[in-house]
Amino acid sequence: MSGSDLVSTDPCTGEVVWQGSPGDPLAAVAAARASQPGWAATRLADRAAVAHAFAAVVTARAQAFATLIARETGKPLWETRTEVVSVAAKVAISITAQAERAGERHGEAGGIRQVVRHKPHGVLAVLGPYNFPAHLPNGHIVPALLAGNTVVFKPSEHTPAVADFMADCWAAAGLPDGVLTVVHGAGDTGKALAAADIDGLLFTGSPDTGAALARQFAATPHKMLALEMGGNNPLVVWDVPPEQLDAAAALVVQSAFLSAGQRCTCARRLIVGPDGDALLDRVAALVDRLVVGAPFDDPAPFMGPVIDNRAADGLQAGFARLIDGGGDVIRPLTRRDPGWPLLSPAIIDVTAVANRPDAELFGPVLQVIRVADFAAALAEANATKFGLSAGLIGGTAALYDRFWAASRAGVVNWNRPTNGAASNAPFGGIGLSGNNRPSAFYAADYCAWPVASLEADAASSGIVTGLRP
Repeated sequence: MSGSDLVSTDPCTGEVVWQGSPGDPLAAVAAARASQPGWAATRLADRAAVAHAFAAVVTARAQAFATLIARETGKPLWETRTEVVSVAAKVAISITAQAERAGERHGEAGGIRQVVRHKPHGVLAVLGPYNFPAHLPNGHIVPALLAGNTVVFKPSEHTPAVADFMADCWAAAGLPDGVLTVVHGAGDTGKALAAADIDGLLFTGSPDTGAALARQFAATPHKMLALEMGGNNPLVVWDVPPEQLDAAAALVVQSAFLSAGQRCTCARRLIVGPDGDALLDRVAALVDRLVVGAPFDDPAPFMGPVIDNRAADGLQAGFARLIDGGGDVIRPLTRRDPGWPLLSPAIIDVTAVANRPDAELFGPVLQVIRVADFAAALAEANATKFGLSAGLIGGTAALYDRFWAASRAGVVNWNRPTNGAASNAPFGGIGLSGNNRPSAFYAADYCAWPVASLEADAASSGIVTGLRP
C-alpha cells in the first residue's frame, strides 16, 4: 500500500473495506463532457427506462448493498436496509417530479403558442456525504441523469466502496459509459472537481465546506450550485398530556439519536418549559435502554458508532466545552473503548451556559434548554443561523400554527421526529443550512433550466405605428 492510497475501514473493527488510489477529476469531467450530448439527445423515456432498470438492480442486490453500507459506516443493518429501499424508490419519485417540475408546458395567449421546455445544464458534479452514502447522493444523481446531464460523483473518502457499488448498479442497468463517473479522493479532490470545467455542483455535507463552495462559486454565477449543509435543529416540547409523555419521549430520542445523531435533521436542542422534568425523566430512562453496538450485533443495536475516531474525538471535545461552560450533565458522552468511535447517547442541560455555541455537534449529543413560556421557546428555537428542521411535540393545532409561522426552517414537523422527511416533498433549509435549492422532490428544479418560447408555424407580423408613408 502506497502513501497515496485511499483506505476505508469498518469503524467497529478497523477491517479494510476498500482500498484504491485517488481519481483524476479533470479526466472524469472530460469523459462526462464527451458523453453529455449523446445522453441529452436520448429520449426522456429511454433515460427513464435506464433509471427503472437501476432500481431493479438495486432491489435485486439489496442485501449485499445494505451489508456494505453497514460495514463502511457502522450503521445498524436494519437502518442500511431502509437506505437501500430509499435508493430504489427514488427513481419513481424522480420521474414524477421531472414531469411535474420540469415537464413541457403548452399554452396560448392571443393566438400565440406558448411553450416552456427544460434543458440540462451539462456536466454536474455531485459531492456526497458519509452518513447516507447511497441515498443522499442518489437524490442528486437520479434527477440529474433524468434531466439529461452527465454526472461526476465524488463520494466521501469514508465511503468509497458504497459509491463504487452504486455506480456498478447503474452500469448493470445499461447506463452508457461516461454518463456517471466516480472519482475518489479527499478534500483536495473535491476542490479540484469544484474548480473544473463543470456546469454545476450539487453538495451535501458540512457547513464549512458548503460556505467555502459558496464563496468559490460567487465568481461563476452561470454555474448551478445546490447546497444542503445540516442544522442546529430545535425540538420544542410543550403542553404534552401526561398520558402522552412516553410517546413524546420516544419522539425526542428518535429525533436526537437515530443514526448516532449523524443526520442533518437530528434534533440538537431540546426546548422545554417549567414542567419539563417529567419528560426529561422519561427521555433519560429511554436513553438508558438504547443498545449501542456494531451493525450485525444480536440483538440489533438502536445506533452504531460515529464515522471514525476523529469525529468521536471532536464530539467529546465539544461536550467537554459545554461542561466547562456550565452545562449540567444528565447523561454523559462515554466511549466504550478509546480505540473505537462507539459513543453513548448524551444529554446535557445547557440552560446556564452563556453564549452557547451555534454549532452542529454531528453526533449523539442532545442539549436541553429550559424556558419560562412559549414565546421564549420560539425565540430560543430561532436563535440559530441554521434553518434546516424544527419540531413541536404537544400543544394544540393553534399552537402548532403559531410555531409553524414563526419557525425559520425548511422542514417543520408536529408530533413527529425532526428527522422525518418525505421524498415526495421538498427537502432543504435556509440560513447556513442551504442556499434555497431544496432537494428531494424539488431536485428537478436545479437539474435543468427552463426555456420559455413564443412560437408560430409561419411568419405573420407587421408594423402599424411609427412608419413613414
